[in-house]
This record gives sequence, C-alpha cells and structure tokens, in this order.
Amino acid sequence: MRPTDIAISNYRSIRRLSIPIHPLSVFVGENGVGKSNLYKSLSLLRDAATGQITRTIADEGGLNSVCWSGIRKRGEDGRLRLSATFDGMRYSIELGFPSPLQAAFSGEPMIKAETIETTRGKRTVKLMERINSLISVRGESGAWNAHKDAVLPSETALAAFSDGKQCPEIDLIRNAMLGWRFYHDFRTDPASPIRKPCLAIATPSLSADGIDLAATLATLYVIREDANDLQDAIQDAFPGAELRAWEENGRCEFDLQLPDMPRPFRAHELSDGTLKYICLLAVFMGYRLPPFIALNEPETSLHPSLLAPLARLIAKASRRADIWIVTHSEQLMDALRSESSVPLRRVIKSKGATAIEGLTIGGEYRDDEADEDDEDDDS
Repeated sequence: MRPTDIAISNYRSIRRLSIPIHPLSVFVGENGVGKSNLYKSLSLLRDAATGQITRTIADEGGLNSVCWSGIRKRGEDGRLRLSATFDGMRYSIELGFPSPLQAAFSGEPMIKAETIETTRGKRTVKLMERINSLISVRGESGAWNAHKDAVLPSETALAAFSDGKQCPEIDLIRNAMLGWRFYHDFRTDPASPIRKPCLAIATPSLSADGIDLAATLATLYVIREDANDLQDAIQDAFPGAELRAWEENGRCEFDLQLPDMPRPFRAHELSDGTLKYICLLAVFMGYRLPPFIALNEPETSLHPSLLAPLARLIAKASRRADIWIVTHSEQLMDALRSESSVPLRRVIKSKGATAIEGLTIGGEYRDDEADEDDEDDDS
C-alpha cells in the first residue's frame, strides 16, 4: 500500500503543506529554506506507527522546538498536524501541549487526536477516531465502539491499538508506514561498524544506519546468485572496478578491486566517499527494496563525478519503490531530471515559511495540472 500524499502543518519552518507523492520526488533548495524539515516531518510521521513520535519530539527539544517557529494568528491552537493518504484511506495525527490535568510529566508532548478516514463514493467516513485517551472504532454495522483509557497521552492509537477485527485499516496503515525507510548520512569514521564485518544473516534491504552493509551486498550474491547489475553499477561509478561480497565463519565482508591497484581494498581501507557510495548502492539495489525510501542530501561526501551515476541508480530504483530525496545539489537535480524527466521541485521561503514552487494550496503541482489540460486538448 503506497502513500499518495502527505500533509504537514505547524512543523518547524513548515506552516502548511500538502504534497503529492510520485514514484520519484526530488526537492532542491538552498541552505536555510527548511528543505530538511520535509524529510524530518516524514520521519516523524513514521514514528507514529512505531509509537515513538512523542519520544522523538522530546529528543528534539519538545514541542517548543518542533512546532511552527513563525507568528501565529490569534485563536490558532498551534497544534502540530501530520497526515498521509494511502489508496483512499487517510491517517491523521495532532499533537499539542497537555493541560495540567492530562500531563503525567510537565511539558511532555501529548497526542490530542488521531483519525483514520476513507472515501466511500462522495462521502468521507471516519473508521477510527481518537480524542485524548478515548479511542472510538466503527464496527461492520456502522456503530461506534468506544475504548476508554486505551492509550496513554504519549502513545499513538496507530501503534498501540491492535484489534484488527474491529478496524483492519489500523493494521494496514501501520504496516505500510513501518515499511518506510529513512537514510540521513552514514558513519564512515574509522570506528564505524560499516567498516567492520557484520553477522551473516540474509538481509533484503539496508538498515537505516547501514551497519548490515556487507550482509546486504552478500545477500545479492548468495540468494539471487546474480550480481551483474551490481557490477554494472559499480563500473558506472568506478570504471574497471569489481565489488565482491562473501560470508566466512558466520560474518559477511566485502572488498573493492580497482583496476590500477595490485590488491582489493577492504571496507576499513576505503575512502569516506567511496564507502558512502557503496552504501547508496546497497540502498537502491537491495534484494527487496522498502516500498518507500527517503534520503536527506545523499550527495554529501561524494565527488561530483559520482552524481550522474547516482542519478542513474535512483532513477532505476524508482521503478521498484517510491523515492523521496531532499538535496541542495543542482548538479544532482540536473542529472536526475535527464535520467527520469523528473520535474524540478524547488524549496523556497515564502513569508518566512517553507514552500515549494508550483505547489498549490490544494496539494497539486501547477505543471501537473497543465499536463492534464494538454491531454484533454489532445483528446
């Protein structure tokens, strides 16, 4: 079940955005326009499915730090709101400050409301509604079943309520969001676990921290028994090079043989940029990709010569998964546009808030509307 759009309100520099999700969504912008907040808000939304959303907010300094940083209009509640739509079903969550009677701890983030809605004909029907600690679920007959004190103020109904018989949509949306994967840089310092052998366990996709890199690569060799695509991708970036991965004594390792060197280099010997690129290879060429992959500035630490091969990797992976990328690299953006005809999505500041050029208040891009008009004219 793939997401079709997400909506964000009152998150850091984001006042209000509704953003459609395409197989490949790429956002480019200068430093300071808030483009990383697009990535972070998506990650925060996924934390609603893991049950960690309030902890993540607390780790980031609490609601005072993560809520809209601009001027509020009189009467606005200032709540942080996030939502995602999947195949006609929408999950929404609102967070705010607790009242003195509601808080277990002073100042902790509190989940004020959650809903799951679906569209039936022209009607929008609520299937689940959570207000404070009361969860109401619509049964097959259409009647509401109430569950008082089913969750703590810091818990999400999406993560904690698991009665699939009463509301299978909760399980569907939770499982869909748990499948999202987020990558924000990889540790490449000398002590990084990525530079060391890892446990030999079949690994379909790279973990967020990349510590199972060797196992992810070795899985392609052992299970698929065909690493030709991987070798082609390596040679696209490093002409004449060969990447090898194997299992030995319960551990997985890999090395890189460069054409002008007498011996291959193990992970602990590779440069930061080369190791980072191999991590990105694993992200986009894993045995089974996560259905939704988000990356924040994947070009970091890479030589400019690697951006065109990276764009080809990304474009090919977007046929297997939805890809969401935030970057400040115009060169990467141009390369992606030439490889996939992806339209330019430029992140800007408008009246102090993060905005996306061409994005309407209704959550549609003006160039998409123009394409639809052209199709109507052709017909």
